[in-house]
Amino acid sequence: MAGIKHLVMAKFKEGAPVEQLVLDLKKLASEMDIVKSFEWGEDVMKDERYNHGFTHVFILTFDSTEDVAEYMKHPGHVEYGKKFRAAVEKILAVDFPVVVEKTAIA
Repeated sequence: MAGIKHLVMAKFKEGAPVEQLVLDLKKLASEMDIVKSFEWGEDVMKDERYNHGFTHVFILTFDSTEDVAEYMKHPGHVEYGKKFRAAVEKILAVDFPVVVEKTAIA
């Protein structure tokens, strides 16, 4: 196993400060040693048949479920979560263990 992924998909409200939210999450992740990596992106295909309206994906990697739980309770994440939830129209979050079947070719 290669850790636990915390995946969040979001559809932001019109006019939401997406760039600032990304910068804030990047800062939060960089300040917490339990966050092993932070990745994010915006849907490039924009096909609602498949994305169900979700426009952005955020993925944080942790070593364990205990680290995810610690992250979720961290005061910085709690404060960030309030701003994030106020800016989204809909959200989906999933935490899952990573199973690597094929590694990237260098």
